[in-house]
Amino acid sequence: MKISLVGFMGTGKSSVGKLLAEKLNYPFLDTDDLIVNKAGMGIPQIFSKYGEGYFRKLEEEVLRHVVTTGDNFVLATGGGIVISPYNRKLLKDYTTPVLLSASPEVIYERISGDKRPLLFTDDPLEKIKELLAEREQYYSQFDNQVYTGGKEKREVVDEIIHLIGVDRLGL
Repeated sequence: MKISLVGFMGTGKSSVGKLLAEKLNYPFLDTDDLIVNKAGMGIPQIFSKYGEGYFRKLEEEVLRHVVTTGDNFVLATGGGIVISPYNRKLLKDYTTPVLLSASPEVIYERISGDKRPLLFTDDPLEKIKELLAEREQYYSQFDNQVYTGGKEKREVVDEIIHLIGVDRLGL
C-alpha cells in the first residue's frame, strides 16, 4: 500500500510518517528531502535563489516519480503540495492519502524556531492562519482526515492504520 500524508507544516507528517513506516515495515519517504537531494541545496536556499515557482516544479517532478514508480511506502509531503490540481490527482490516483491537521496555535507551537521560508514574517501565527484559510479548499478534498493536536504520535499512527484499513491487511 502506498500511503501519503498531506497537511499543513507542523501537523506531524514527517514525525508520524516515520513511526507509521516503522510500524508497517515500509520505507519512509519525504518529498522535501527528495527535493533537497535533487536540487543539491536546502529548501530555504531554493526559495531565495529560484523562488517558490521553481520549488513547486521540483516538488511535482519528485511526487510524480515517487508515486508512479514506488511500491509500499509512507510518503510525507510538503504542506503546499496540494495547491496543484495535478499533485492532488497524483496523490489520489496512486496513493491512499491521509490529511493530518492541527489548530493554528498547535502548528505555531510545533514549528516556532524552524527555518520555514513561508513564515519569514513579523507575525508567523497570523501567516499560518492565512495560509490555512487559503489551503482549506484543497485540504478538504481528502476523505481520510486525522486531527493531530494534543495526541501522541503513536496514537495518531494507530488512528491512521485503523482509518485506512491497514489493520485488516494483517500487517
